Amino acid sequence: MTGFMRNGYCEVPPDDHGNHSIAAEVTTEFLEFSASRGNDLRTIGLTGGCKWCLCASRWKEAFDARNGDNDKIVPKVFLNATNEKALNKINMDDLKKFAADKEA
Repeated sequence: MTGFMRNGYCEVPPDDHGNHSIAAEVTTEFLEFSASRGNDLRTIGLTGGCKWCLCASRWKEAFDARNGDNDKIVPKVFLNATNEKALNKINMDDLKKFAADKEA
């Protein structure tokens, strides 16, 4: 997993205006969705199954665009690795619906 600081954690320093706080496993569907919104993460080598620190606003955008709670457009979230600053934009209950680590 990599983040804004490229240190393996979803840290959100003051100069991270994108709030890369969501520890997630991206899906092909999410990558297509993100590309359609102008941020093609495939150009930096991401493929379905990669773990990445996502911008909270893009994850929320995918969440809001989903067709049900099993829609693969929304990446699974690793709650234990997600930065608490994600909660500035996203409700914890919404994150829990897509938690990869259900016991968190």
